[in-house]
Amino acid sequence: MNEMTDALCTELKLQKDYLENEMIGSIYFGGGTPSLLNKKQLVQLLASVKMFYNVSEESEITLEANPDDLNSEKLDMLFNAGVNRLSIGIQSFNQETLKFLNRAHTSNQAVECIAAARKAGFSNISIDLIYAILYGDHQLWKADLAMALEIAPEHISSYCLTIEPKTVFGNWLKKGSIPAVEEEYAAQQFEILIETLTNAGYEQYEVSNFSKPGYHSRHNSSYWKQEKYLGVGPSAHSYNGDVRQFNVNNNGKYLKALSQEEVPFEVDELGTAEKINEYLLTTLRTKWGANLEKLISEWNYDLNSIQRNYLNQLFEKKYAIIEDGHLKLTSSGLLLADRISSDLFKD
Repeated sequence: MNEMTDALCTELKLQKDYLENEMIGSIYFGGGTPSLLNKKQLVQLLASVKMFYNVSEESEITLEANPDDLNSEKLDMLFNAGVNRLSIGIQSFNQETLKFLNRAHTSNQAVECIAAARKAGFSNISIDLIYAILYGDHQLWKADLAMALEIAPEHISSYCLTIEPKTVFGNWLKKGSIPAVEEEYAAQQFEILIETLTNAGYEQYEVSNFSKPGYHSRHNSSYWKQEKYLGVGPSAHSYNGDVRQFNVNNNGKYLKALSQEEVPFEVDELGTAEKINEYLLTTLRTKWGANLEKLISEWNYDLNSIQRNYLNQLFEKKYAIIEDGHLKLTSSGLLLADRISSDLFKD
């Protein structure tokens, strides 16, 4: 871990010009298990970021963790090291569900870690929840949401259970050990999610993300708004507005390259159609929507004219509206966000 930390700091130094000295408003420790970092390693990484980059004093510094990682000693260390936001992978407060999902933590740990985080000083906490888990009714999902509201995190990210091939769930599904999740069932749970959290004062600012006023995730919002970002470490992706680059996804190759002060990445040049399509895919997931004038000024793409017939269909079905020059999806439209975006893609 010390060797990896040193390599990350070396990459931070080598990539110091990537963001062209723009102000950094978000630092995010994610992917893998960053909560395994000890205080020395975490402080070393943050010091390197602040040494080579223009970091705002008000920057959001997030670390992803699981409930079983967060004892009082660890939480105090994270807070004192400078982390000011936690993203906790709770997934469910139900013990049987956690067992089904093969999570290491218990339902009690899921609740207790939030209280411990508050005691340590954290005032900005996000939790992850999963819905459309394979049960016959909605009572367990409603109970999960009720418990989430009781502990009152500032931010909630909620995702539909996705079963991928070549995973444990994928193999079970193939063998018929578990049933497929029906789209209608998942849609009903999504609607319960929106209604419950909206009534409790949370704002749905992106398909899967809800926050109390003033607590949007700066980090995730930067992706959806197509802002530049630098990713550091094996498998990390970066974007500078024109091209995407992605690091090698092999720890050994990454460490060897950095020991020679080389960053092992490949570059993906984005054409006009790809930039337009990425813009539509990301912005239509958000409450801000797609800026129609930006599509014209940046890429000479008049979506309102080119897709007029399809847009009229969306308006008639109340899936979308145009407001202040932005195409925005309604709550009904957000259920179909990926489909609508792909239908609007430039060939």
